[in-house]
Amino acid sequence: MTSPPDVSVVIAAYNAMPYLVKCVESVLEQSIGVERLEIIAVDDGSTDGTGEELDRFAARCPTMRVIHQENSGGPAQPRNVGLDLATGRYVFFLDADDWLGTEALERMVATADANGSDVVLGKMVGVGGRTVPVSMFRRNQPRTTVFDSNVYWALGPTKLFRRTLLEDLGLRFDPRLTVGQDQPFTATAYLNASVVSVVADYDCYYAVRRDDGGNNTSRPDGALRRLPFLRAVFDLLTREVEAGPKRDRLLRRHFQSDQREFLTHLLAETDPEQRAAVFEEFRGFVRAWCTEEVQRGMPAADRLRLWLIRSGRLDETLEVMRHTLEDRATPTVVEKGRVYGAYPYFRDPDVSAPDEVFDITGELAVRHHLSEVSWSGSRLRLRGHAAVDRLGGLDDGSELVLRERESGAEHRLPVTRTAAEPDAPRTGGEDAPAGFTAVVDPARAAAGAPLPRGLWDVFLNVVVRGVAKEARIGSQRSPEVPAGRQHRVVRPLDGLVTTYYTNPHGNLTLDVGGVKHPPPAAEVTAARWAPQERATLLLSGSVDVVGPLRLRATDGDGRTVDLPVETAEDGSFTCALRLGDEEVLPFGTWSLALRPDAEGAAAPLLALQGTLPAAGRRWWRRARPVYAKVRGTRKEVLLTVAPVHLGAAVRRAVGLR
Repeated sequence: MTSPPDVSVVIAAYNAMPYLVKCVESVLEQSIGVERLEIIAVDDGSTDGTGEELDRFAARCPTMRVIHQENSGGPAQPRNVGLDLATGRYVFFLDADDWLGTEALERMVATADANGSDVVLGKMVGVGGRTVPVSMFRRNQPRTTVFDSNVYWALGPTKLFRRTLLEDLGLRFDPRLTVGQDQPFTATAYLNASVVSVVADYDCYYAVRRDDGGNNTSRPDGALRRLPFLRAVFDLLTREVEAGPKRDRLLRRHFQSDQREFLTHLLAETDPEQRAAVFEEFRGFVRAWCTEEVQRGMPAADRLRLWLIRSGRLDETLEVMRHTLEDRATPTVVEKGRVYGAYPYFRDPDVSAPDEVFDITGELAVRHHLSEVSWSGSRLRLRGHAAVDRLGGLDDGSELVLRERESGAEHRLPVTRTAAEPDAPRTGGEDAPAGFTAVVDPARAAAGAPLPRGLWDVFLNVVVRGVAKEARIGSQRSPEVPAGRQHRVVRPLDGLVTTYYTNPHGNLTLDVGGVKHPPPAAEVTAARWAPQERATLLLSGSVDVVGPLRLRATDGDGRTVDLPVETAEDGSFTCALRLGDEEVLPFGTWSLALRPDAEGAAAPLLALQGTLPAAGRRWWRRARPVYAKVRGTRKEVLLTVAPVHLGAAVRRAVGLR
């Protein structure tokens, strides 16, 4: 029995020349192999040679099939025709204007097979000025849902779907919807998917903006044509998702993104009666489903428009939309720690919109950059610059905030404002951001006491003109700032303090006590006997730890001895073991390690390792011959100190052994 193809690629095509050529070629060149695909192209009554070009491709590709039909008026019906004929394990809907990255289908199928995915999103790229969703493609997401990621903000059908999911749901595109028919289709698949995956580390889908505007649905009746699909998705969400934060999250996408699209098209409506009627129907959607919880977190311009819609103010709503589309300057008003955008009708007594809908405080981004992250002794020094968009550089009173990730405990440290650095970028048209320095002393950062064990994330609380904005810092830093982990010995702490940058966001964190980063091993690069001191062993090497260390020797009986070590800022160390004195290291076989020279008893051990040839020496201790031998492996360094057995020594001397 012949195995089904991995993917059925469905292409609905209407007057798609010349874009169609690259579209189909990109499918034929897929790294997964054309033999693992079936290509179903549906010519929806094209008149520009699209049908003939599809036939030419099919003539040389045995896995490609072309269906010709009369024009249906939209992509829904031809996509359904392709879906009805599909036999692949997965289905991918490809618009005839667009094209695929060479490895797109191979990567998406591999992701789906590895994770049991029902829907896989491949990273999208806009071509020719085409706008595409981006927020869900910041990192790979092997297993997610619409409630745990931003995938719901990508409701187009150009994704990989498990065909059995679509068949079990009886899911098809609604041909009665002349625009937006993809939204109810994709939303239904998302809500019923066991696993949704995102491939973000490869450019999978290239969405093309046509020079002739052929993929632009702007028409005088564009707002009217959007009402049916909006009604369909609102009905779907209220039917399929229980009222509460999850439903609010999905509704927010429509009342933010689709509200903007709807009003943009409503501005183009020339019939005043139709404009008023369409506005009134959309107002009904807002009154029924757009609660305060749905609006929470939206930009002020969206909240203002939705308030005006709910109030039935058509002309004012369109004026605010016009203000947005024309990218007009919006002055700011700062009062009592809040910032307001003076959009049209701000504090207009005839409109009486509340100040809350103009509040842009939550929208203002903190711009920050670290120029230095360095240790001086046991203190960490930070230097950089910061500003708040549209307000300017940080003022006195700004603070560094250390917040423990698990418990939420926090400690605030002062920040010193300095002159702006010459290369500091300007933000929001304001003056260059101010510079700052801050010092973190882990031994005293907890209100004068040592920082407890934990992961302490670093934030900057930027105060500008009485407005406080907090931001995680570290992701923006100079090339001179060390990118790797830095381990530091801080005497009052039991363990090490490790600075590192989180993955994938690259933010600065202090690991106190090895919560996430165990102590690194130390490498012994040389072991030699001192030429002038017969019983002195010299060890040298390197370790990725800076600060005072001790050499810890442990024998099989649990005895421990700590010996002095000399360390340098570059992580190199040396140790002179003067073994002539019995009190330094008694007889026995000792395993060697390094230990932070900290005050606590629970300081971690740093394993000592290094491939060393066995090196031995004899000397006299209290009129008795003694020998010592050091040997090293990739796992440990051992030192044996023991008396010489005289009988064995004599036999060796006369050649009997």
